[in-house]
Amino acid sequence: MIDLDATDRAMLRALSKDATLSAGALGRRLGLSQPAAWRRIRRMRDAGVFRGHRLDLDEGALGFGVTVFLGVKLAAKGRASLVDFERAVQAIPEVQTVEHILGMYDYRLRVVARDISDFERVLRRRIMALPGVGSVDANVLLSEERRPGPL
Repeated sequence: MIDLDATDRAMLRALSKDATLSAGALGRRLGLSQPAAWRRIRRMRDAGVFRGHRLDLDEGALGFGVTVFLGVKLAAKGRASLVDFERAVQAIPEVQTVEHILGMYDYRLRVVARDISDFERVLRRRIMALPGVGSVDANVLLSEERRPGPL
């Protein structure tokens, strides 16, 4: 774990809103020189604070009008069944996130589809055919008020 001061945290907030900001722009925003801002970014990157850069796409604008959260219980919970399930589910492009969780379900999936009939096709042909799937519970997303952001 890395020690972060107030400037580091301010830098992370700014980058989480716009990851394209240059070290110079961050420095100007935070009252640092470009080299000082770059050194802080590099120190945090080297410490593993950043997991990478990603583009936040608008699913609706791309034609994906339905988001469904699935709770998946595996029929058997051996190490091999977990590995087989995880490997197979990662190959389904409609599955946006795979979370191994503790509680009522073994996994929580975020699935996008063009519409309900497209989701039904994904569910029947891909998800229910995954190795080890015992039962599935679905929750359709109605609206999303807050997306994951800065800690």
